[in-house]
Amino acid sequence: MAFDGLTIANVAYELNRELTGARLYKIAQPEADELLLTLKTADGQKRLLISADASLPLVYLTDDNKPSPMTAPNFCMLLRKHLQNGRITGISQPGLERILHIDVEHLDEMGDLCRKTLVIEIMGKHSNVIFVNGDGTILDSIKHVSAAVSSVREVLPGKPYFVANTQDKLDLFTQTYEEFRDRLASKPQPAYKALYGSVTGISPILAQELCHRAGVDGDRPTAAMDDASYAKLFQVMMALKATIENGSFAPCVAYDGKNPAEYAAIPLTIYGAREEGNASSSAQDVPRGGCLAPSQNVPREGCLAPSQNATDAGYRVEPFPSMSALLEYYYAEKNAQTRIHQRSADLRRVVQTILERNVKKYDLQLQQIKDTEKRETYRIYGELLNTYGYNAAPGAKSLEALNYYTNETIQIPLDPTLTAKENAQRYFDRYGKMKRTYEALTTLTEEVKAEIDHLESIATSLEIAQKEEDLSQIKEELIESGYVHRKGPAKKVKITSKPFHYVSSDGFDIYVGKNNYQNDQLTFQFATGNDWWFHAKKIPGSHVIVKTEGKELPDRTFEEAARLAAYYSKGREQDKVEIDYVQKKHVKKPSGAKPGFVVYYTNFSMAVSSDVSGLKQV
Repeated sequence: MAFDGLTIANVAYELNRELTGARLYKIAQPEADELLLTLKTADGQKRLLISADASLPLVYLTDDNKPSPMTAPNFCMLLRKHLQNGRITGISQPGLERILHIDVEHLDEMGDLCRKTLVIEIMGKHSNVIFVNGDGTILDSIKHVSAAVSSVREVLPGKPYFVANTQDKLDLFTQTYEEFRDRLASKPQPAYKALYGSVTGISPILAQELCHRAGVDGDRPTAAMDDASYAKLFQVMMALKATIENGSFAPCVAYDGKNPAEYAAIPLTIYGAREEGNASSSAQDVPRGGCLAPSQNVPREGCLAPSQNATDAGYRVEPFPSMSALLEYYYAEKNAQTRIHQRSADLRRVVQTILERNVKKYDLQLQQIKDTEKRETYRIYGELLNTYGYNAAPGAKSLEALNYYTNETIQIPLDPTLTAKENAQRYFDRYGKMKRTYEALTTLTEEVKAEIDHLESIATSLEIAQKEEDLSQIKEELIESGYVHRKGPAKKVKITSKPFHYVSSDGFDIYVGKNNYQNDQLTFQFATGNDWWFHAKKIPGSHVIVKTEGKELPDRTFEEAARLAAYYSKGREQDKVEIDYVQKKHVKKPSGAKPGFVVYYTNFSMAVSSDVSGLKQV
């Protein structure tokens, strides 16, 4: 799952074919580290997404638009000033580096033709988008890198742009056989590790694929390889070079059952071999044409959806019509989750901090309650001393007495400086203090436990949030609960977030609350008495409502609703989750209870998996 040099080469080939000669129509910066370029080409309007996100850097063509902030960031304004209506003259990749150069020519304020370059570096946490003048001087970048951050290279306006050679790897396009063999032989590692550690732009999965095509065991140490093995591996490397130069890419995704395992810009014959047990599989074994659509939400003409072709076990390789289509499918959902995770970071930090504080308080209170367990013993000591204290000798350190509650003889410790009556009063005082402590702590622990449950439910809501409006509703709950202070004057927040809506295989509508407010609204305002209510047993999660419309639910709908309740709960990573379900009329909300909290005294239960892949979301 690496955005390697070969992937960049495939993207560069596609962008050159699609965008050379295109006009930059719109330049937007939807996120702090993301650009969306709208271009006019001879074939119509196209959009190019460029993300320098540290956790998920991406470059691909997309049909989707994204909302932009009301005020454009400075970097976006600079690009608009220089590149608006500019023409793309070419898109290139230096060597097999994870870098793209988008060359643009435009007219300056004097009407003179100028050339500038937008450099896109896809390098994990070091990813960046750098705007460079014709002479190689940096005009600005989406991320500034000062000398305090990097001693290798500064990325600041006015600094010269260059690619830092920090890994000293070979260039696929200029290496000789001798250089290739000597470099790999100098690394006492498995062959595939030595390969991706020696040649620029090669990822681990690509290295394994190249070893497989060469008939070399990738796990075999380089010290055990002979000249024939090195020669075969170098020959495969030259074939890869020819593929890049000819643009004969074949992007594909390898699936392990229903789950995507890897992707590449060339057919992954290593997975074909695993599936069919044929070590001689080649690129020609992988069919071309068609593609695998990501989901019903991203339809593509002539595509085959995964659910129509998925097997429960074994590998298979599915081709895609373009690398952009592959990347959009492969990363679209992950990118959305990454963005919303970033946006919710502050809320999650607040919830986690308060939750940890309350858990510590709760543990301390439980320990204090445990320390009061001897209170009844002290009461009995006091009563027995009042009854048998006349038997205690002056200055005695203990008194043996019959415990008339158990008919057992016990030893009562005494303070020899006190009389029996005074010792009895001392025990009664201890008992009274512990009793008051126990009663107070019992109330406090119930309150703290309710607060912990509430915070854990909010944390679960943050995990399943998918859109900005989902976070707004959760933030409103935190404000009303007193965990977060509202900035500025109080005003009514417009809530646009709505519950998830699914349709069961039998045609019944199923609704899932995204947060505690929606849970209350679904259960006590939307659902009617005979609708069915589902919830994960004793763990935070969403309320799930199945609308019956007066009909009897089939078993399959019960199971599907339970799987949704498992998936949208804190236990979604477990193999099985126990789900309680009951008709809505049996669910009650105690007076003064926190949002989302309900009680029920009769219910059915079932243990289900949290797999919801086959359910249709509306």
